[in-house]
Amino acid sequence: MAGLGREVQSTGLIPQDAILVAQAALRRFRALCDTLKVRQVYAIATAACRDARNGEAFIAAASRICRVPIEILSGRREAQLTALGVVSGIHKPDGVVADLGGGSLELADIHGARIVLGGTMPLGGLALQDMSDHSLKRAQRIVATRLTGLPILKGGRGRVLYAVGGTWRALARLHMQRTGYPLHVMHGYTIPAAEAIRFCRTLYRRRGGRSPQLITVNKARRSLLPYAALVLERLIRESRAREVVISVYGVREGLLYGMLPREARREDGLITAAREFNELRSRSPHHGDELVAWTGRLLRQARIVETDEERRLRHATCLLADIGWRAHPDYRGEQSFNIIANAGMSTVDHEGRAFLALSVYFRHAGPEDPDVSPKLAHLVSPRLMHRARILAAAMRVAYQVSASQAGVLPGAPLSVSRGRLILRLDGKLATLGGERVFNRLRQLARLLNLKPMIVSNPARRG
Repeated sequence: MAGLGREVQSTGLIPQDAILVAQAALRRFRALCDTLKVRQVYAIATAACRDARNGEAFIAAASRICRVPIEILSGRREAQLTALGVVSGIHKPDGVVADLGGGSLELADIHGARIVLGGTMPLGGLALQDMSDHSLKRAQRIVATRLTGLPILKGGRGRVLYAVGGTWRALARLHMQRTGYPLHVMHGYTIPAAEAIRFCRTLYRRRGGRSPQLITVNKARRSLLPYAALVLERLIRESRAREVVISVYGVREGLLYGMLPREARREDGLITAAREFNELRSRSPHHGDELVAWTGRLLRQARIVETDEERRLRHATCLLADIGWRAHPDYRGEQSFNIIANAGMSTVDHEGRAFLALSVYFRHAGPEDPDVSPKLAHLVSPRLMHRARILAAAMRVAYQVSASQAGVLPGAPLSVSRGRLILRLDGKLATLGGERVFNRLRQLARLLNLKPMIVSNPARRG
């Protein structure tokens, strides 16, 4: 937290003490790059460096330290990269992106991969504090003047406001702590609009109050929280967004995302992450792919309709189903639950993340296990919770039959006929059935309101 933009609006200059802090940080970063033998370094600079009279001199010195050219982003380029960052980290985003830095605020409208750039304005926390001479009343008038009636915000009604920036993340962390939120994952954290407005008003009216949670906020950001809250409240009101979603993906991630080949950009980030977990941790990675097809056939047989989102969540769950196998059997469910609930996965919201964690937990502990975290379960709708139990019960049958090995499930299909759930085991698979398999099949059948049945035919070869 160098604070390069702390006095740029009032003096036109980056403060000398901020320059020294930044240069020390850059020397450390360069040393870390050398230690890690990094071959490519990309360096970018934002509002303070493009607005200050001594910005070019600072960048020249910084470039010598970094030993690479530093690109000073225009406000338009910064808004574009921030929007790309959100596109890379949110599945099918639809709303207004707002990136609050120290010196500026950038806005963009996104719908899927379509981006319409908005404006850039000096409403970053440090800039607003500087322009208002540390007066929240003046800052409130400045924010209202700059944001009222802004065209880019008019299309936000009923959509999402994607909040990017460290001070807004600090604000969201405070909200998490005050509400006792069960996950500690910042990306995708969602606050309903009315609740966000109430919380923002608390922060700037009482300057954060006397909450002990403030100690968890970086000291340099604490004084900026009320200014960030002013901007966020005005953006919500002007855009009429239904909710605020925090994105930890911003300019840096957008820069990298923009360098990817087109086919890589089209990949589903959640499925890609789940597949990597599967390949690193599962006994038989290809078994996960077979499980996707096997459970899909079951749902079609049972006439359970899936939305596109439910289908991708099931796909990811099947890939993650065996990542805890190295733990002691008594702790596989708990360990898998904790890994998935807190994993660094993108393009999945918190309800989806909870679904993944609960499904794999139930796969080990049983779909009726009562010890599941009630707070985390509260994040999942009743419909998705029922799907999690069905999917877990199906996976319990699959793993009991296949011993987690690829090549078995295609020859052991589940079907539904005349009110019965039928597991067919033919040829060399006929002896895989038994009491434990039947008990698990019965558990699944109960969830589907069907009667279980195993059909074995040793004479057939498949």
